[in-house]
Amino acid sequence: MLWIKALHIVFIASWFAGLFYLPRIYVNLAMVPSDSVAERDRLLLMARKLYRFMTILAVPALVLGLWLWLYYGIGLGAGQGWMYAKLLIVLALLGYHHSCGALLRKFEKGQMQRSHVWFRWFNEAPVLMMLAAVILVVVKPF
Repeated sequence: MLWIKALHIVFIASWFAGLFYLPRIYVNLAMVPSDSVAERDRLLLMARKLYRFMTILAVPALVLGLWLWLYYGIGLGAGQGWMYAKLLIVLALLGYHHSCGALLRKFEKGQMQRSHVWFRWFNEAPVLMMLAAVILVVVKPF
């Protein structure tokens, strides 16, 4: 079980690195002047590659988490409300991940209307979700 838990943590940390960095690329994309085609293309290439990679990382993170929960029983049973709260956060993270992909497609089509300031705020959501998930897993407040 410890190997599964260790790998789960590694893949979660790796997935979060992408969730933290991709919106930072979006900040830069939102600031690119319209006449700077090479800069825009380079940032879009970086964003596409990162989105693809973080999607690949999310899969084992989720599979290993389900393995710990359903096979080893971590968080199952009475008094494990923290796990259900954590699962809600995981669903929110999957939604955030998906929205990152939708934003990328808008950037690729040249349809993005949001400012770099909006993306700076958007970038804070995974930080708050990670903080909540870690507190739930470590402290198990309910």
